[in-house]
Amino acid sequence: MRVLVTGAARAIGAATVRELVARGHQVVATAREPELLAGLPAAQRLALDVTDDRSVRAAHVAAGEVDAVVNNAATTAHGPLEAVPPAALAAVLETNAVGPLRVLQPLLPAWRARGRGVIVNVSSVQGRVATPLSGAYAASKHALEALSETLHYELGHFGIRVVLVEPGFVAPGMKVEATYPGPPVYEALQAQWEGVDDVLAGPGGRPGPETVATAVADALEDPATPLRVEVGDDARSILAARRQLDDVAFEAAMRQVLGITW
Repeated sequence: MRVLVTGAARAIGAATVRELVARGHQVVATAREPELLAGLPAAQRLALDVTDDRSVRAAHVAAGEVDAVVNNAATTAHGPLEAVPPAALAAVLETNAVGPLRVLQPLLPAWRARGRGVIVNVSSVQGRVATPLSGAYAASKHALEALSETLHYELGHFGIRVVLVEPGFVAPGMKVEATYPGPPVYEALQAQWEGVDDVLAGPGGRPGPETVATAVADALEDPATPLRVEVGDDARSILAARRQLDDVAFEAAMRQVLGITW
C-alpha cells in the first residue's frame, strides 16, 4: 500500500514509518517541519500542517494517490482547565480532531468510487478515560473517537475501513506544546499526579513507540481488525476496568491504585 503518515517526525509517527517500510509499504511521511523527516526511509517526505487547508491540499497534490492514511499528528496543553485559555483548547482540538478530518475529506470521493481505503487514527487511552491536568488532550481524543466511530458507520458501506489505535503511556511521551499551571491551589494536585504514568506502566516501564507502530501496521494489513485496538498493558487494564465499573467504583479504584487523595 501507499500510506500517508501525519506527524511522522518523532516517536510514534517515526516508528510507524519505519515499520511500514520494513513491511514493504510505500510511505509518504509528513510533518509541519519536513526537515525533521530527513533520516526516515520514506518514499516521500512532505510538509503538512493538518490545521491549514492550503498545506493539506499541497501535500495531497504532491503525494498523489494513496491507499491509506495514518492520522498521528497531535498536540497537547497541560494544566487545570481553569487555567487553559479557550484559544489553547481550540488549538488542541483543531490539530487532534479537526485535523484528521481535514486530511481525509479530499481523499474520500476517490476511495468511495474505487471501493477501498484504510484510515488508522491514533487515539489514546485518554480518548475514553479523562484525567486531571490533561483535559484539553482528553477532550480532543474523545472527539477523535466520536468522529472515527461515525466515519466507521458511514464509510464501511463503501469498503473503507476505519481503525482507532488506543495506546497507553508510551516512551518517549508526547511533546507538551504549552503548560498552564494555574493558581497555587493546584500545586498539590500537580505533585500527586507527578509520575502517575510510570505507576500505570508498571515495573517494566513504558513501552516504546515501536509497540504502537506494530499495532498500526497490523491494522492496515488485516481487514478483520476491529474498530478499536488497545495498545499496552496499561491501556488494556484501564479500559477493562472502565467497562466493568460504574463511575463511582472506577474513580475509587483509580484513586487507590494511584494514591490520589485530591
